[in-house]
Amino acid sequence: MSQHTESAAGRRLARAVRDVVFVDGVRTPFGRAGDKGIYAGMRADDLVVKCIRDLLRRNPSLPAERVDEVAIAATTQTGDQGLTIGRTAALLAGLPRTVPGFAIDRMCAGAMTAVTTTASGIAFGAYDVVIAGGVEHMGNHPMGADADPNPRFMSERIVDPAALNMGNTAENLHDRFPEITKERTDAYAVRSQQKLARAYEAGRIQPDLVPVAARKPGSGWTLNTVDEPPRPGTTVDDLASLRTPFRAHGRVTAGNAAGLNDGATAALLASADAAEELGLPVRMRLVAYAFAGVEPEVMGIGPVPATEKALRQAGLDISDIGLFEINEAFAVQVLSFLDHFGIDDEDPRVNRYGGAIAVGHPLASSGVRLMNQLARQFEEDPSVRYGMTTMCIGLGMGATVIWENPHHEHYGQDAA
Repeated sequence: MSQHTESAAGRRLARAVRDVVFVDGVRTPFGRAGDKGIYAGMRADDLVVKCIRDLLRRNPSLPAERVDEVAIAATTQTGDQGLTIGRTAALLAGLPRTVPGFAIDRMCAGAMTAVTTTASGIAFGAYDVVIAGGVEHMGNHPMGADADPNPRFMSERIVDPAALNMGNTAENLHDRFPEITKERTDAYAVRSQQKLARAYEAGRIQPDLVPVAARKPGSGWTLNTVDEPPRPGTTVDDLASLRTPFRAHGRVTAGNAAGLNDGATAALLASADAAEELGLPVRMRLVAYAFAGVEPEVMGIGPVPATEKALRQAGLDISDIGLFEINEAFAVQVLSFLDHFGIDDEDPRVNRYGGAIAVGHPLASSGVRLMNQLARQFEEDPSVRYGMTTMCIGLGMGATVIWENPHHEHYGQDAA
């Protein structure tokens, strides 16, 4: 090997990991799945295209040709959520044909995985700027539709049959943690509704929503500018009377769990250097992320080991986290996380704008919603240095991403 070749190889090996920043994030208003929902009859790919276009509109200093990748997640990758949706959405959004794209699936953590996967590419130097997000039209694609679980799951007892039904796994969590009563979960769910209503009243949700026009036969066009699922007047008494569909005399109801929803999200990520070069805002810096597996039968506990891994990577403690955005697939799942880390049910650091119980959970799209809300809270509260987005994942997994607030006085100093 020549001296020149050795020198070039050495330079490649010495390449430094780059800082990754969250530039911006948007989402559609979330709708209720089904024939009466706001997106009934609409295509899933059109929802995510609107998000991509709005990201570019909001960030005019970014030339479209500087987008290096488009990663879009969907849990059910068929029909209007299939055909390598990251690439097809990029083309439909009008990005140059030179911009590649791919599809990704990690069930509920699809968009979160799209972010962490492309962020790794940025840190490595493969990308400068990416778009990452997710979409789920559960009206067009009900959860588990056309799924064909391998019969070995049952015949070899690889998982309990309950693991294939998310509501059953939530009931299993109640069994494991009897101190998490139905009364606690209902009270938590009511607070989620109340917090979202207050956030709407204060104008904290609306800035990141992309208006979506939809047409229904017989009623013409409607411009949808707010989320459809919230029930702000919900009371504990209302929830106490709901049936428990997953188990007779159970504890999980439609009121203390996220619903079936339609919606899309998209985020703009960049290297810190590229953001500075292009005049893009920095709303958060990625500090660490982790995924972890748990028993599929209690998939809701997944955020606990994922968070412990992410904290170890970052060299942080749970007490260093000033804001938590926890996806509320089920109230019992959030409360199991809080109990594990010794956090009070009403801790003001947790889900300040409410969560999925109120706003909805269109599966693969939800990770970026958490990030949007955390970024908005960072802007409002410069006293917080670190925040976390975390969620449980079907088939027994958890995901956690730790972020740093650029508005904090010590941002970037001795950073993890």
